[in-house]
Amino acid sequence: MREPATHQTPVKIELRDLVKTFKHNGIQVEVLTGVNLDIRQGETLAVVGASGVGKSTLLHILGTLERPSAGKVLWEGEDVFALEDRSLAAFRNRKVGFVFQFHHLLAEFTALENVAMPLLIRGMKPAEAHPQAAAMLEQVGLAQRVRHLPAELSGGERQRVAVARALVTQPACVLADEPTGNLDRNSALALFDLIQTLNAKLNTSFIIVTHDLELAGKMQRQLKLVDGALLNS
Repeated sequence: MREPATHQTPVKIELRDLVKTFKHNGIQVEVLTGVNLDIRQGETLAVVGASGVGKSTLLHILGTLERPSAGKVLWEGEDVFALEDRSLAAFRNRKVGFVFQFHHLLAEFTALENVAMPLLIRGMKPAEAHPQAAAMLEQVGLAQRVRHLPAELSGGERQRVAVARALVTQPACVLADEPTGNLDRNSALALFDLIQTLNAKLNTSFIIVTHDLELAGKMQRQLKLVDGALLNS
């Protein structure tokens, strides 16, 4: 395994005094209570914790899908939540890749078309986007499956397509929310091995939420979310 990022490696993302509250039955519930975190370029980080403690909420804020109630998220020093919604969406498309427990592939499109989708959303022509998508599918070991629909792929293959889709824009960071939660053990181990390989090759940061402590242990750093705060696992 590649060594963890050193102190010389630049910090890409900073969370500062992050707070998130929700209103439930008229009561304010504080899910995140002042989270502080530095994420360095190219590191792999696992966030573990009990169900319902806010791991997915933390990931969604980190990926700018949700705004915090208080605090800042800085990407390369830029306070991203100072951006208006349209600029924030454009930032997200450039800088962040997402992988979820369920692959969320579009059933009527091939693996190639699914992977190309983020490039098309940013305005790239299919003639340019499709070769880039094919190259990324080759990186995840699916060069022979580019014309297959999701229904024609195994669960592990569908999740590999989702990883390729997350990486095709060459993001600074990929956020994965229980990416192996819907896979059998062998497929889960293979997916984590793939993530480590891609991390080493592309120097893309991977932040993964998982219940699986064994798989979390494969990451360079493990943190536990407890009572709204991050602790060393």
